[in-house]
Amino acid sequence: MKHLVMTPELYRYVLDHNPPLDEVQTGLIERTHSLGGIAMMQIAPEQAPLLAFLVRLVGARQVVEIGTFTGFSSLSMAKALPKDGRLLALDVSQEWTSIAREAWERAGVADRVELRIGPAAETLRRLPAEPWIDLAFVDADKPGYITYWEELVPRVRPGGLIVADNVLYHGDVADSGIYENAQAIRAFNDHVKADPRMDSILLPIADGVTIARRRDEAETVSPGL
Repeated sequence: MKHLVMTPELYRYVLDHNPPLDEVQTGLIERTHSLGGIAMMQIAPEQAPLLAFLVRLVGARQVVEIGTFTGFSSLSMAKALPKDGRLLALDVSQEWTSIAREAWERAGVADRVELRIGPAAETLRRLPAEPWIDLAFVDADKPGYITYWEELVPRVRPGGLIVADNVLYHGDVADSGIYENAQAIRAFNDHVKADPRMDSILLPIADGVTIARRRDEAETVSPGL
């Protein structure tokens, strides 16, 4: 088994060899950190170029984000979209997303982002039912993950992606612990692994990231893959 201890020096090396964040992104990180403990809800810096990479990889034009917070992830994905691309951001907080709106404006991508405030599951159910989403990013309340997954999968086009954050939940998923969020993520991970509609891989990036690809109906998967 290969295992690497992520020292501060090694982490800085990783960041230095990834695409750099721009002034708006770094400013947003600093502003979010100034909020105190709630800042832990923001994705890690290395996840921003990953999300942008995935947007470009699948040629995404229609992106859905569940859980926007102060907007770091949506900003990073919106910047990677073509000018006619659209990102639908779903959140329940006017307070935190007001910071996101300011960042989108400063970055010149506000015209690519539509923010809807309200319970994400209800909003998802009102969206077109046919496959039209190129990429979805889920980083919201953990007990809702399976519900979001079930609403998203039928709406993701073949070859499109669902990306889910916090799928290791601080390492607690490896324990049978009593934490509600950890239990919800354990159930979500099992649900994703068993879903025949999707190919998925769980990666130990930041707090754990799952990347899942919608299969074409004609696709078959060989045993062991």
